[in-house]
Amino acid sequence: MQKTSLKIVPIGESQSLKTRAYEALKTAIAGMNIYDDNAVLRLDERDLSARFGISRTPLREALAQLDQEGLVKVVARRGIFIVRKTKAEILDMITAWAALESMAARLAAENATPEDIKELHQLTDPYCDVDRHMGEYSDANIRFHQAIIRTGGNQLIEQITDGLFSHVRAIRNRTIFEKDRAKSSIADHKEIVAAIEDRNADLAEKLVREHTLKLRKHVEQFVEIE
Repeated sequence: MQKTSLKIVPIGESQSLKTRAYEALKTAIAGMNIYDDNAVLRLDERDLSARFGISRTPLREALAQLDQEGLVKVVARRGIFIVRKTKAEILDMITAWAALESMAARLAAENATPEDIKELHQLTDPYCDVDRHMGEYSDANIRFHQAIIRTGGNQLIEQITDGLFSHVRAIRNRTIFEKDRAKSSIADHKEIVAAIEDRNADLAEKLVREHTLKLRKHVEQFVEIE
């Protein structure tokens, strides 16, 4: 079975190589399914330095910042590891996400522009026959939830959910095609978009909260995290 690992793009000349390395690593971690059974969590500093095309000094500074943010863990004499939360921590994070995104949905129903509504439709309507779009829907699902939060327009909610994003995204990706969750997800998304389009803030908030708590229930019942 193929292992899941970071996708690294070389870093070019920049005003701050440390900043570029930090952003590139954070993006790579966010794009990786860290809860996949075959995920490679150990990072090789020498390998990363070569693949980014930079020296180890800015790379170490970037890793130190990621360590402070809890995305990686630098373990003396053992190496650097991408952090994978415990099941209990994941359940708490999903609960927090449900509260934050549901409020964002309420704000989205009040503030969404026609362009925002169009984007939500574009992330929902093409996937009604999800069996034909399995490969695309996992990414569209994540972008849909990001769009809800962005459309809400509350920068603090965006900042807090950004800290949860890597883990919630990864657990959504791992579970989206289990137990017909994809079909249920699409149906939920359509109802959410309709509520936002109708400017029904109470309903939009309720639907998003219930939708995310379905993920929590699934993880609690069916997902084992080592």
